[in-house]
Amino acid sequence: CAWSIERPPGDTAGCTFCHTSSEERCSTCHQRHQFNPVVARKSEQCKACHWGKDHRDWEAYDISIHGVVWQTNKWDPTQFDLNKKLADADYVGPTCQYCHLRGGHHNVQRLSTVYTSMGMSNADRGAPLWKEKRDTWVSVCDDCHSPRFARENLQAMDEACKDAGLKYTETFKVAENLMLDGMGEPMPKDLAPDWSGQHIWS
Repeated sequence: CAWSIERPPGDTAGCTFCHTSSEERCSTCHQRHQFNPVVARKSEQCKACHWGKDHRDWEAYDISIHGVVWQTNKWDPTQFDLNKKLADADYVGPTCQYCHLRGGHHNVQRLSTVYTSMGMSNADRGAPLWKEKRDTWVSVCDDCHSPRFARENLQAMDEACKDAGLKYTETFKVAENLMLDGMGEPMPKDLAPDWSGQHIWS
């Protein structure tokens, strides 16, 4: 994103650790010193990159019912036999990999939802453009749930994203008005700025 590229190198060191060529390196998920498929099938492996204030994927999963099922049963091989290939997995609940790498393919984005980053939080998530992606999402959920349940939850998620996007837009409008009123510096100079304020208002 442009907002990341324009930041000082120190601010983006954590970003570039993941967002360089990590998507093309096997060791990102399989670990360089171990290279074990069992390790790559554990939800915590995704946590290495997908957590924190900029993308709280791990936190969202970890406190969800799916994450709780994983955390309480992950040591029991009768509930989570990670030695089985993902195509043969019959877990008691889904790991990140079970859904996003369904069948054992390596294209994580193939089984993601409508992209909400990079200015698309207010996109029409029900637009025909997204139909195939949404239908695929429902087909993953109906491994364990009914298609109706999956569609209802997808709709609820859409509404939550829409509400969050509107709040995000309102917040930036307030900030824009403060800047127009000459109050663009959000913190006194003797205090450290927050993680995004320095970039936006300096």
